[in-house]
Amino acid sequence: MNDSQGSIADREWRVIREEVRPGPMQMALDEVAGETAAAGGPRTVRVYSWEPSCLSLGYGQDPETVDWDYCDREGIDVTRRQTGGGGIYHDRHGDVAYSIAAPKSELPGDLMDCYHLLCEPILDAIRAVGVDVNFVDDDVPVIWHPACYLRALHPAHDMVAAGRKVAGNAQYRRRDAVVQHGSLTYSVDAETHLDVFEGHDVTPEAFRERVVGIDELADASREAFVAALTESLSEFVDAEEGAWTDDELDHAREKVDEKYRADDWVRRRPGSRSD
Repeated sequence: MNDSQGSIADREWRVIREEVRPGPMQMALDEVAGETAAAGGPRTVRVYSWEPSCLSLGYGQDPETVDWDYCDREGIDVTRRQTGGGGIYHDRHGDVAYSIAAPKSELPGDLMDCYHLLCEPILDAIRAVGVDVNFVDDDVPVIWHPACYLRALHPAHDMVAAGRKVAGNAQYRRRDAVVQHGSLTYSVDAETHLDVFEGHDVTPEAFRERVVGIDELADASREAFVAALTESLSEFVDAEEGAWTDDELDHAREKVDEKYRADDWVRRRPGSRSD
């Protein structure tokens, strides 16, 4: 454990084990976790998944890139993240998500340093199931900008295995807190990931050349990978078993209604400002 880890692990941390919830609620809970940490409550590490399947849009993404009819027909939720980047299709099996929320004052001020610190348990978890993973060495060119997994890869936060992207991570900072969350690919569903978008000519084959799933590289079940990720996050900060309070859940539900399911947030145009 390095000095930075020792410092943050000295604080009060809780680990919340994998929860299955709709995407708008998951995004609301990430925001609430940051508010709790900033207010002096426990810092949070957690693992989660999305049900029903969900397309999460990046903060500044144009809603015109979404195939709304397809998402509605297939019962796929659409929400918008606080973090930037492109859209990501999440489903219950193929995607494993995590988040880390802590006061900004307790983490490195330099963005690259903060990413590399908070990504340590993510790299450790992927390696623990037998996958040789690391940050991408150099910028990798964009294939199609609106899709997060097809954007240019960046050494700060994009992870690759066997030369293909396996995980992406993002941060936002507000109200004296840092929230980092990420999408880890357990299994690739290239067809659906592309079908939720409009206006591209990317083939499933091209998508698979850019993106790889853990199930292609290791003999590990999804359950085993989730367990490894939860253990890695927990050990990283010496977290105690925890749960949401009733007040946190009520606050998150309010955020879902007012924000993460609201057209003013989800379908807002690039350049418009909203909290």
